[in-house]
Amino acid sequence: MNIVSIMVVSLILLSITLLVLWFLKRKDKKYKLAIIIIPFLFLIAFGTTFIPHKVVSIDPSNVSKITIFDGNTGYDTEITNKTDINHIVRNLNEVTFQKGKPSFLYMGYSFRTTIFDDKGKSIKKLTINSNDTIRYKGFFYTSIDNLLEYDYIEQLVRE
Repeated sequence: MNIVSIMVVSLILLSITLLVLWFLKRKDKKYKLAIIIIPFLFLIAFGTTFIPHKVVSIDPSNVSKITIFDGNTGYDTEITNKTDINHIVRNLNEVTFQKGKPSFLYMGYSFRTTIFDDKGKSIKKLTINSNDTIRYKGFFYTSIDNLLEYDYIEQLVRE
C-alpha cells in the first residue's frame, strides 16, 4: 500500500471511531446499535470487492469495435476485425483479477481500451498496463490465473 492509501484508510477508520463514540454517549439504544452495525456493514461490503473475480464478461459477438489508445506512442487504434475482437474479448473473459491498490495519482499507462457494442455504445473501459495488470475503476487489478494477450494487442496497435 502506498502512503496515500494508508492515510485515506486511517482517516476513514478515525472518522468511524469518532462517530461510534459520539453515538455511544447518547441515551437512545436503537441509535447506538444502528451506528455500530452500519459502519461494519460498509466495511464488509467494501472488503468483498477484494474477492478475485472476472472484470470482463462480454459476449464477443455483441462487440462491434475496440478502440485502443497507446499511452507510449500517443496513437489511437480502432479494431473492427471480428477475429481480432474475438481473440481480445475471449482473453479478457478468461482472466480472473484480484483488486489491488488504488491507481489514483499514478501517471502513464500502456493501452487504454474501450469496448463498444453493436449500437456503438461503450460497454467497458479499462487500461491494460502489462500481461498481468489492468487499471479499472480507480484500482489496479492483477491476474491470478491466466495472462492477458499483451503482445497480441501490442502487435495490433503497432501495425
